[in-house]
Amino acid sequence: MQYKAARLSTRHRAKTRRRRIYEIIEMGHGEDRASRYFDAFIVTLILLNVAAFVAETVPSIRAQWKPWLYDFEVFSVAIFTVEYALRLWTAVEVPYLSKMPTAKARLIFAGRPSLLIDLFAILPFYLSSFFAVDLRVLRTLRLLRFLKLSRYSPAMYTLIRVLSNERRALLGATLLLATALLFSSTLMYYIEGQAQPDKFGSVPAAAWWSVATLTTVGYGDTIPVTALGKFVGGLTMIVGLCILALPVAIISTGFAQELHRRDFVVTWSLMSRVPLLAGLDAKEAAEIMPLLQAHNFPPNVEVIRKGAPGDAMYFIASGKVFENGDGGPQTYSAGDVFGIAAMLGNDLNRSDIVTSSKCRLLKLQREDFHRLAAAKPRIASHLRDLAERLQSDTADLARVAAMASG
Repeated sequence: MQYKAARLSTRHRAKTRRRRIYEIIEMGHGEDRASRYFDAFIVTLILLNVAAFVAETVPSIRAQWKPWLYDFEVFSVAIFTVEYALRLWTAVEVPYLSKMPTAKARLIFAGRPSLLIDLFAILPFYLSSFFAVDLRVLRTLRLLRFLKLSRYSPAMYTLIRVLSNERRALLGATLLLATALLFSSTLMYYIEGQAQPDKFGSVPAAAWWSVATLTTVGYGDTIPVTALGKFVGGLTMIVGLCILALPVAIISTGFAQELHRRDFVVTWSLMSRVPLLAGLDAKEAAEIMPLLQAHNFPPNVEVIRKGAPGDAMYFIASGKVFENGDGGPQTYSAGDVFGIAAMLGNDLNRSDIVTSSKCRLLKLQREDFHRLAAAKPRIASHLRDLAERLQSDTADLARVAAMASG
């Protein structure tokens, strides 16, 4: 019996430790001290690795510091390997993977783009240990460590999202560029092929001139000499300017839109900070995610006014809010829910709720809740049970306050 209790205690400690590591390396993003230190350390190490790679290509530096650079490489790979292993180990703490078998959850998590970048960043070192030759391609892959910064750079992550969201429009612009390249190369082959067979003797040979002209680089090593060729060359320049402006406009517009909506997008990471939402499986989370609205509030902002209709409930993803209600002052922090009792009871809010710090809140409107209740009764039942517990706790606090004042 004692052995069984000891095993359960050991498992509980391991789970608690794993959960804390997951919060630091995946969820924190600088919101607690340990997460800030971890992020700063990894980012610094990535930048030093890129600098070391560049410095190693200088013969004088390589000759003088080669042992030190190698030792730093070994140290970096060891740290990145531990980081990669910890991310795989904590994969079962990801909300939408937590209910899957452990091996399957980690396999799915390992297939994420960010985890693949982490793997390819350390793989060259281990592969080079099994080959006698210096694999230059594998050593060049060390630069993939720079892409690890996308996890810590909101701007880079936003740009990746823009490229993904606008991939169809960018593909269309690429097809237009390929069409212009093909027609320009073919025309110059027929127009300039006899006059300059060494430079325009075939469509592939003429394609070099077309690429340099369409991109407005214009190296000048290959130029048309006939009048018709010069006319086609000028037309190619104008077409190149118009076509190359398309992807620039697409990316800049998408980037502006993404920046505008970024503060209002609900993500898995935000939902996982609320225990009630983190307990949902992937399908249920996908149902409720489009209904939630994310809001950022600075300190000392009134979120709910006393006497206002209870038309929404709020989940706290980060920060704290303060309530001064009938049960006395109360503080809600990350993971808590407020406003649910008035919303479900179609009642008025009985207290003011003000932010105590910078807050990230997820808002669910009453109409959206009823829509969710019709589609997913189990989720709605969870929220109703929570409301009953909150009402019971509030009533207890009110009785305690009344007794104390009496």
